[in-house]
Amino acid sequence: MTMAKTLLDKLWDLHVVADLGGGWSLLHIDRHLLHDLSGTAGLAALAQKGHAVANPELAFATPDHVVSTRPGRTGETFEPGARLWAGLRDLSHKAGIRYFELGDMGQGIVHVMAPELGITLPGVSLICGDSHTCTNGGLGALAFGVGSSELTHALATQTLRQRRPKAMRVRFEGKPGKGVTSKDLILHLIGKVGASAGTGYAVEYGGEAVRAMDVEARMTMCNLSIELGAKIGFVAPDETTFRYVEGRRFAPRGKAFDDALAHWRSLHADADARYDRDEIVRADDVAPTVTWGTSPEHAIAIDQAIPDPATAPDPVSRKAWQEALDYMALTPGRPIAGTKVDWVFIGSCTNSRLSDLREAAGLSRGRQVAPGLNAWIVPGSEKVKRKAEAEGLDAVFKAAGFQWREPGCSMCVAANGEQVPTGARCVSTSNRNFVGRQGPGARTHLASPAMAVAAAVTGMITDVRKL
Repeated sequence: MTMAKTLLDKLWDLHVVADLGGGWSLLHIDRHLLHDLSGTAGLAALAQKGHAVANPELAFATPDHVVSTRPGRTGETFEPGARLWAGLRDLSHKAGIRYFELGDMGQGIVHVMAPELGITLPGVSLICGDSHTCTNGGLGALAFGVGSSELTHALATQTLRQRRPKAMRVRFEGKPGKGVTSKDLILHLIGKVGASAGTGYAVEYGGEAVRAMDVEARMTMCNLSIELGAKIGFVAPDETTFRYVEGRRFAPRGKAFDDALAHWRSLHADADARYDRDEIVRADDVAPTVTWGTSPEHAIAIDQAIPDPATAPDPVSRKAWQEALDYMALTPGRPIAGTKVDWVFIGSCTNSRLSDLREAAGLSRGRQVAPGLNAWIVPGSEKVKRKAEAEGLDAVFKAAGFQWREPGCSMCVAANGEQVPTGARCVSTSNRNFVGRQGPGARTHLASPAMAVAAAVTGMITDVRKL
């Protein structure tokens, strides 16, 4: 009798080179993504050890973290990042790795450009020295972030030693209401179960609401798997996925695509597969969601009040809530809606895709950014930027008072010097609201692109359903 398998079982077993015992496996790695922070460091470390890249045709590099997004930028516009930008370019060329330069179709945030080019495919194992590599699980890939030594090892050997995680399933059942996106659903989940609930698990997202999502919305959901504590998150590939993949630059074509399709259609959990943890969320009960504190788990519905530490479930949480409130300069018991905002950032590997910009432009059309508020739109890739401009979305944003920027990570992590000023409050479509994440003393509220536009045009945290 064959044991029923979860999707994790199937993805994992496909890549096992050797069972090392004790829960450890040696996995074959199908794809590497390299960016200007960890990628440059990994290639430099490999060169110092005197090793070659085992399969340069399976690695793809592009600058995203430390390059400026200022219009007209070059790799040297942000001077402290110029060495890393040049290092990634030169080391990639030397190793024979395909490199996408600024301005090339293919340049962009690695987790945006890889799926749009067909580098990310259902069922592949894919790594990057970046924790949000889980984003690529939106296409049914086994994708996860790695440390610097792991990255170097995988570049040299095309393999990686990994401990098999446990399997968690999260089903979003029902249909989301007006103004509720995949970003709201995943923030709601993290707020409900906590930022460590996924530790040790790979999370499979499913249910009626996920099946109805397009692939870009699924990537947004998988992107925040690491904020749930899991380094792997994925959605079983389906006909929506296959339509997304077909025809992309590095995707298989012709008979090779048909052969791949037959394989991809087998990548789903068996009906009677058993999970180590199961969660169900009613999508129709979720409201537009925003964070109030300094962890993604500090998430509440837009119509809720800022929590009082006195109601925290334990002393540790009580202390953390109070520290978060102090940092964010918020008063417990007051509605989160109406909180004054200084900055709005729409971008990052979470929410910088064309569908995000279309939604944001639709809400911005005919409206104006509030006086004194700084609002940036940073496309996720050169391809997103060009498509948005072809559709006139950039004109809509500029007319409304947003800045239209070049592709990159920008104010998500602020590694390129683009920061929210100390003490300023920002509604951001990125994935982390940690202390100092957007700059020393910056106060970050995570939200969807729709909620970010609502904040930009009203100057305060606002329920997009009332816009």
